[in-house]
Amino acid sequence: MSEAGWDVDELLALGRWMDARPSALVEAAAELLKVRDREGVERPLLANAVQKAFERGRGRQNIVLKARQMGMTTWVAGRFFLKTITARGVMTVQVAQTREAAEGIFRIVQRFWECLPEELREGPLRRSKANAGQMCFPELDSEFRVVSAADENAGRGLTVQYLHCSEVSRWPGDAGATLAGLRAALAPEGEMVMESTPNGAYGCFYEEWGRAQQMGGLASQRDSGVVRHFFPWWMEDAYVGAAVDSLREDELRLVSANGLTARQIGFRRGLEASYRGLRSQEFAEDAESCFKATGECCFEVEAVEARLASVGEPLEVRRGGALQVWLPPIAGKEYVVAVDTAGGGADGDYAAVQVIERASGMQCAELQQRLGTLELARASAELAREYGGAMIAVERNNHGAGVLAYLDSVERYARVYEQGGVAGWLTTAGSKPGMVSRMGALLVESAWMFFSRRLLGECRTFVAMAGGRTGAVNGAHDDCLMAMAVAQAVRAEILGKR
Repeated sequence: MSEAGWDVDELLALGRWMDARPSALVEAAAELLKVRDREGVERPLLANAVQKAFERGRGRQNIVLKARQMGMTTWVAGRFFLKTITARGVMTVQVAQTREAAEGIFRIVQRFWECLPEELREGPLRRSKANAGQMCFPELDSEFRVVSAADENAGRGLTVQYLHCSEVSRWPGDAGATLAGLRAALAPEGEMVMESTPNGAYGCFYEEWGRAQQMGGLASQRDSGVVRHFFPWWMEDAYVGAAVDSLREDELRLVSANGLTARQIGFRRGLEASYRGLRSQEFAEDAESCFKATGECCFEVEAVEARLASVGEPLEVRRGGALQVWLPPIAGKEYVVAVDTAGGGADGDYAAVQVIERASGMQCAELQQRLGTLELARASAELAREYGGAMIAVERNNHGAGVLAYLDSVERYARVYEQGGVAGWLTTAGSKPGMVSRMGALLVESAWMFFSRRLLGECRTFVAMAGGRTGAVNGAHDDCLMAMAVAQAVRAEILGKR
C-alpha cells in the first residue's frame, strides 16, 4: 500500500481488498496502525497469537472469553477502525464497562488516527468532529464512537455496522437490557464482538456464553449464530516466569494437555501467590472453572447447575408463560402460597408467587409477572383457591400491606398467614440470613424439590455484597427466589409448631 495518492477511491479499494482476503486485515493493521506496547514504546499493531486466532475463527457475531490483557480490546478497536475508514456510511460503536475504560479505548483509537500518513489525515480522513469519544469522517460519511455502558442511551437511535461490547461481565446496571438495546441498533449484516474476562457463574455475559454454546457447531454459528472464542492465559507470550524444576500433578496435566513450558508453570505459580482463589477467574484456563472462581454466589453453584441441567418443562403454562405449573393440586394435601410483591405495577419489578406442598416443601407452581397490588391479590387468591384453600403468606415489606388489604376487603380471603398476630411475613436484616441459609441447604440436600428454571437462575445470580448484604447481581432479579424463601420459612415455622 503506497502513501502516495491516497483518496477516497483508494481507501474503498483497500476495504474491498481486506474483505476479499482472510489475512489482508492483519497486513493492513501492521502497515497502517500503531499502538503503545507494555513498555510504552510506540510500534506497529502486529497481531499476536490470540488476535490471529480470532481472525481465523471469527464470524459475523462473536463472543470472546479470555484471560486478562490478551490484547482483544485493542485488536477489535483496530479492526473496526480500519473498517470504518475504508467504507462509506459506516457507524462503529465500542462500549466499555466504565467511562474511564471508554476514555482509555478512545485514546487507542485516537493514536490510530494520529499515526496515519499525513496525506490521509489531511485528505480523505480529515475529521469534522473529534471530541471526547467521537470522530467523524465527512468524506466517507462514517463515524467512530466509544461510549460507556453506564450511559442509558448508548447506541439509541443509531444504525450500527460494527459493534464492540467490552468487558460485558462488568457492565453496571441492567446489562442485559443495555445489550438488547445495542443489538437492536445493529444493522442486519452488521458485525458484533462481545468480549470479557469472567466474573462469576451469573449475569449477562455468563448467560450469553451459555446461549452461544447451545447454538451448535462452528459452521452453523458462522452463518446464523454467535461464534464462541476461548483464549487461555498461556496464549500470551509475555506470561512467563522463572522456570520450575518439579511439577505437581495438576501442573503435569496442563503440560501434557497444552504443551506448557517450565517458565509458564513458573508464571502460574506466581499467579497463585498473587491472586489466590481468583487466579482461575482472572487468568482463565478453561471455560468452566473460570466462571465459578469468584465465590460470591450465596449458594453452591455446582448444585444449582446440576439441578438446572436436569429439570424438564412445566406440565402447564398460563398467562402467556408467566404462570407455570408442575404439580397440580391433590385432594387432602395442604399447600402454602407465598407472595413477593416487589415494586408492583406494569413498569416496576416483577411480583412473584410460589406454591409449595406443605408436607414435602415441593414446588408446585410459580407466577412471575409485573402486577399491581390489586391484580396480585386476585392472582394469589385464585391460586390459593385452586390449591384447596391454601394458606397465603404475603411478604408485607414494600407493597405487601396493599396486597393484604385487597385480600381482605376485595377477595374476602381469610386464610392468611400471621406473624406475631400481624398479617403477613416480614423480611428483616435479622430474618433474611436464615431464609437464605435455609434455601442454600435445600438446594444442596433436596434440589429435587425445585422445578423452575427462573428460580434456579436467580439462585445462580444471588450474591454476597458489601456490608454483609445479599441480593441479585446488577441486572438480575431475585423475586422468585425470595417468594420461595418466604414459602420455605413459613412452612418450617408451621411444621415446627405442630
